[in-house]
Amino acid sequence: MDIIISNADSRPIYEQISTQIKDKIIKGELKPGEGLPSMRYLAKELRISVITTKRAYEELERDGFIVTMTGKGSFVAEKNTDFIKEEYRRQIEEHMRRIAGLSASCNLDIRELREMLTLIFEEEQQ
Repeated sequence: MDIIISNADSRPIYEQISTQIKDKIIKGELKPGEGLPSMRYLAKELRISVITTKRAYEELERDGFIVTMTGKGSFVAEKNTDFIKEEYRRQIEEHMRRIAGLSASCNLDIRELREMLTLIFEEEQQ
């Protein structure tokens, strides 16, 4: 499983792992029922502590993205991805409302916001 850990990222390592796995599930790269690497294997591959991978898997399970069966491993949950995408849309809308408020306070118009968003989007796609 391709997971990239960045020391430049301000988020904790477990959060970087769980976010990347969530994204793979939402994009359909990981299918419902598909097995995930064991915590020990993933820790070895990423050269991090098993405790860190355990915390990432616990977060994923708490949020309903995976299920863990003792002795069998962790698997992508049979979850409605439309529900997950809707939750992400809600979060994006909240951020956009804050952006709209900030832009109004410094007189940025919609054209400038579009340019900024386009540049950021292009950077994220690379």
